[in-house]
Amino acid sequence: MNTPRLAALLLLSTALATPALAQTQDRPDPPVDEAAPAADAAPAEEAPAEEQVDISLPGEIVVTGARDRNVTRSADQVVSVLSSTEIARTGEGNIAGALGRVTGLSVVGSGFVYVRGLGDRYSLALLNGSPLPSPEPLRRVVPLDIFPTNVVASSLVQKSYSANFPGEFGGGVINLTTTAVPKESFLTISTGISGDTETTGHFGYTYFGAKSDWTGFDNGSRNAPPALAAFFGSGLTIDDPSVNRQEIAGQMVRFSRATLQKMDQVPVNYSASLSGGTAIELSGDAVLGIVATAGFSNKWTTRDSIQQRASTQDLSELESDYRRVVTDNRMVSNALLGLGLELGRHKFRLTNLYIRDTIKQGRLAAGTDIQTGFSRMNQDTAWFERQLIDSQFVGELRFGDLNIDLRGTYANSQREAPYETSIGYVRTNAANDLFGQYYINRLNNGQQGYAAVSFSDLNEDLWYGGIDVSYLLTPRLTASVGYAFTGTQRSSSRREFQFIAPSDFNLSNESVGVAMLRPDLLLAPGIIDYYNINLVETTQSDPAFAAALRIHGAYGKLNYEPIDGLSIDLGVRFEKARQSVSPVQVFNVPSNSGASTLLNNDHWLPSATVTWEVAPKMQVRANASQTIARPQFREMMFQQYYDPESDRLYRGNPLLSDSKLTNAEARFEWYFAPEQRFSLAGFYKQIDKPIEAYTSFTGNALETSYANAPRATLYGAEVELTKYLDLSEMGGPLTTRRLVAVANYTYTKSKLGVSANDTVPVYLGRISIQPATNYFVDGTPMTGQSDHIANLQLGFEDTDSLSQQTFLLSYSSTRVVSRGGGGMPDIIERPGLRLDFVARQGVTLGGQEIDLKFEARNITGRSHEEFQQAGGNRVEINTYKVGRSFSLSASLKF
Repeated sequence: MNTPRLAALLLLSTALATPALAQTQDRPDPPVDEAAPAADAAPAEEAPAEEQVDISLPGEIVVTGARDRNVTRSADQVVSVLSSTEIARTGEGNIAGALGRVTGLSVVGSGFVYVRGLGDRYSLALLNGSPLPSPEPLRRVVPLDIFPTNVVASSLVQKSYSANFPGEFGGGVINLTTTAVPKESFLTISTGISGDTETTGHFGYTYFGAKSDWTGFDNGSRNAPPALAAFFGSGLTIDDPSVNRQEIAGQMVRFSRATLQKMDQVPVNYSASLSGGTAIELSGDAVLGIVATAGFSNKWTTRDSIQQRASTQDLSELESDYRRVVTDNRMVSNALLGLGLELGRHKFRLTNLYIRDTIKQGRLAAGTDIQTGFSRMNQDTAWFERQLIDSQFVGELRFGDLNIDLRGTYANSQREAPYETSIGYVRTNAANDLFGQYYINRLNNGQQGYAAVSFSDLNEDLWYGGIDVSYLLTPRLTASVGYAFTGTQRSSSRREFQFIAPSDFNLSNESVGVAMLRPDLLLAPGIIDYYNINLVETTQSDPAFAAALRIHGAYGKLNYEPIDGLSIDLGVRFEKARQSVSPVQVFNVPSNSGASTLLNNDHWLPSATVTWEVAPKMQVRANASQTIARPQFREMMFQQYYDPESDRLYRGNPLLSDSKLTNAEARFEWYFAPEQRFSLAGFYKQIDKPIEAYTSFTGNALETSYANAPRATLYGAEVELTKYLDLSEMGGPLTTRRLVAVANYTYTKSKLGVSANDTVPVYLGRISIQPATNYFVDGTPMTGQSDHIANLQLGFEDTDSLSQQTFLLSYSSTRVVSRGGGGMPDIIERPGLRLDFVARQGVTLGGQEIDLKFEARNITGRSHEEFQQAGGNRVEINTYKVGRSFSLSASLKF
């Protein structure tokens, strides 16, 4: 449906609707609904008053008619809100885990939140209403598991689009609000330990690195060595006659960075945090709030995975069969300093956030190449640093009927991966090979061994500024306008170097003893010089790229309530965006592929929501909108990149274009008691040119790339119930307790639309227009989409003191990770059923309040399954056991 036609339908729906009263949250509370029966709130069913949730986002949440302050009910859009209390009940240590309990949301990989089964590209993440840069090179969105729950006051998920949000709104927006002005002074010290049955106390792999590695900060030992640093600054290529390749090679591989070591017992995990805040009353009605937090965690995870590759389309024969053991030591440091100032009705918020997330990784794989009969042993060491610095200002000005919101943000994210070292040994197992029973590395580009070292660096700067103005034109009509500018600049480089031995090293039996040496001895300076081992750069074509995205967005919006109980929210947003990705000239003599991208697009994005209170405490909503999804930087760069988590190679497609979404939703909501509700919704999305991942083979390795599928449709339904059952009538220890039940289920069905005449532009060293059927199959689901997502929280809690015992059950059905290459089946992930238990108990010792928490995660022992299947044949792409984890923590509050 084109934009004018959709806009006409939205205007028509406005004309047919009958008119309601609009009020903002800052205006006086509405009168009590006298028609509501007094018996509605019997003493046995009473619940605590609604928690006042701190939410900071573009524009404002409109409270309409006679509805209460429950944000989910009173907002003019479809929203779900997790307050600090609800986040605490989940017991999750990071906000991504807590969001996984929200209706229709699922968490994939390292903290990427999917809304209604749509991939992370369709989810927009904001912090205090401002966008965030991502430290992940494969994605533009930020992984939400880097946000500890102690820095988040609330999390709002909005699933229906409204024009005050950016246009990249496919499945929904996730807005995190940090703590600003505390209600009372506090100081909290927390500490905890944890472990899991597949990691703690079991063997794993690591390497020495540096003495400071346990902190997540390198002490400088991973800086580029002198010869390599001089080469990087010279502008010369590695094969230039003036470059001393042996000198560079001799400085790259050291015992501390490249030699894998076995750990007999992986240690326990531990964490500690300190948070405090106070409110200072200044002159008049001015209040200054100060909030500061700092935290650190050190966690170990070992994955013993099966990784197979098939050689036939029916998967009846294997090409390779490997076992890979991966041990991650993850260190996360975080700090937040927030200043909040309240001047009467005016509020100002200055937030400074720092997060550093480091993974020290050791990997060992052993397996067989079925076709050759060779046994292979590959070892990898890596160090991944991710860092986010975010400073933002928010001013919320209230002048009677006029509201003005001002926002400004500067954020920087970085990712560094120095000395990713990968070394492989081969055992031929051949009877006629004198040394066939030994693992040997002849450094001949993988035939009988290889060695490679890579250096990656990413830096991204984001500037954001916005203003939102709303004015109460009449008691029944609020008008809002706004403008926002977003500027993002990213620089990224990856330099990979491979060691290649000369033919006399490969053929000489005298060198076999050297070829058996461990990595740091095999590639010692003396060996490199003596055997004249060469160094080549495999990324010489496109070692670096620059990317930029500039967005100007403006909107206008009306919220109209002609009669009590009916509200209409109507708006349109205009966005002008320029997105570019291009190779950077690194060498004096240009060698780039020239594969660049420039997208310069304008979009008109209308939206409308009608909310009708059909009966006391019951309302229905209908929403229609158009939104977009832009390709991500890495997806457009024709450069190979290795993702250690999925063990896959990625290469971008510079010919990607924007996707356009048409969205519709209808919802019934019943708020039958305070804090309690039932809702039922149906939704539909039509996507033009969705970006989908597909997989092909590069040598013996899987390589993932991207292309615009012709079209896709997605539809489904979701149901949610929150219910409290008072147990006071049972007396005894249950006098102050209640049963908590929170359940939600989402059904989603998606289908790609591909016809015989559809084509797809891909870059194969040059522009190539290919039949779409070469990459996509008509009727198959979109990547990342699960048909079924369900969550159940069932527990007891005390209404007078801190005492909670909660079981959390979650389920996600299978989803496509990537399209299979060469006519092979798609790669499938099966998240399955997971059961967790969280218990929190408050105790008082010496007059101090202590919060004790016990967690049992993955009680069912659910494994990670990633596979291909054809008939009765199944190939394990990346399958491993996930341990049952247990943790104990304590928080002391002063």
